[in-house]
Amino acid sequence: MKLHGAGNDFVLLSRPDPDGTTNWTDTARHLCARRTGIGADGLVLTAVTSTDPLVLDVTCLNADGSVATMCGNALRCVAWWAAAEYGRRSVELVMDGVKHQALVEDDEVWVTAEVGETALRRVEGVIDGRPFWYDAAHTGTEHVVAVVPDVDRVDTDRCGRMMRHHPQLAPLGTNVNFVQVTGPDDLRIRTYERGVEAETLSCGSGAVAAVVIARLRGLVTDGQATVHNRSETPLRVRPHAERHSTFWVGGPVTQVYRGELT
Repeated sequence: MKLHGAGNDFVLLSRPDPDGTTNWTDTARHLCARRTGIGADGLVLTAVTSTDPLVLDVTCLNADGSVATMCGNALRCVAWWAAAEYGRRSVELVMDGVKHQALVEDDEVWVTAEVGETALRRVEGVIDGRPFWYDAAHTGTEHVVAVVPDVDRVDTDRCGRMMRHHPQLAPLGTNVNFVQVTGPDDLRIRTYERGVEAETLSCGSGAVAAVVIARLRGLVTDGQATVHNRSETPLRVRPHAERHSTFWVGGPVTQVYRGELT
């Protein structure tokens, strides 16, 4: 099955590889290739580990075959599939050992993201010839955020690639977000994703990182924020009512098609 969450697209395989012999790194590269494969930002593998309550184990491999420790849109796609397959609106998803709640509403799918270490002015870079500070927020995976006057003027691929490989962020590197504040609860974002090694149309964990940094800087309110991405299908981010370091990220999920690998 191919799905996309606000433009962030994935090939999803359920109950794959019963004999454990598949090389998933190579498979991800092959299936995600835009010109010679199905084409996607990532390959998602999921398996049910409990039916009462419904719990699914989720693995996400980026288009380059590397493993993503957190991918909000991949989790949202799995939750949508689980709701359609099992008729459950509330699902628990486990990715890289971390438990995530998921809620499937009529036209939106919400999942939780855990926020870890944050650091303002983490590393300095250059955008369009001007120095900019990048703040850092770990939202299950590494992110840096630069607050800029106009995201449309940023050469996201060039600037994102430079910061993704910045020596101060080695050896893991980072996902890179360029964010423009457009209102007290409104942001615009462009994201260069590690593992895809290009700008993507949407990034769930990046949307959370953008809101977390904007809140720390006092640029948005403490309530729900709307994050407008390149797909023009916004994601919404709000704090969890009961867990201080947890946020919800929500938006639509769309099934592109179903198929069978041979």
